[in-house]
Amino acid sequence: ACVGHNKAEMEGILADLQDQGIENILALRGDPPKDDKIFDFKKSDYVYAVDLIHEIRNKGDFGIAAAAYPEGHPECERLIDDLLFLKQKVDAGADFLITQMFFDNRVFYEFVDKAQRLRINVPIVAGIMPILNAGQIKRMVYLSGASIPGKLLKLIDQYEHHPEDMKKAGIEYASHQIQDLLDNHVDGIHLYTMNKWEEILAIAENTGI
Repeated sequence: ACVGHNKAEMEGILADLQDQGIENILALRGDPPKDDKIFDFKKSDYVYAVDLIHEIRNKGDFGIAAAAYPEGHPECERLIDDLLFLKQKVDAGADFLITQMFFDNRVFYEFVDKAQRLRINVPIVAGIMPILNAGQIKRMVYLSGASIPGKLLKLIDQYEHHPEDMKKAGIEYASHQIQDLLDNHVDGIHLYTMNKWEEILAIAENTGI
């Protein structure tokens, strides 16, 4: 993430990464510092992620991934505007995209269709976040802007006070999501693991990924 870094610092970071043999970078703007209540991105050398992508493309031979928001970035009022920003990232040099989490595959398929109509033709990797406890969902929705389909809401209501059952239901829900994506020839799957390796292994075994 480029937030909080000036141009000279970022040039140094990229040079260090290249020296270490790093080949791929996920280029993110990042969130403002929590302890800085008046942080202003417009005063930064990198106002948007696209600015960082330009920098990376010009400074080294890296593979570049960028973030995509199937339901629009929380700071963007209209999905079409967010898609146009996404096209700027691709035009600046992003090689592929990784989506924020979503819980309804129809949202993803509609997003991919709209992106392709705008000639965003790089691979779009689906980001999947297994819901393993009811408490995490509110924060995840706040951060990602993702909506919660009725089927998942019912599971959360049913198992909210039964942690082990919620975990099993979350594994099953994510597994069904992934299997449907694979059946529809998704470009790739990115799992937001949150260090829950046992649950992620279960999902991998269920889906064969």
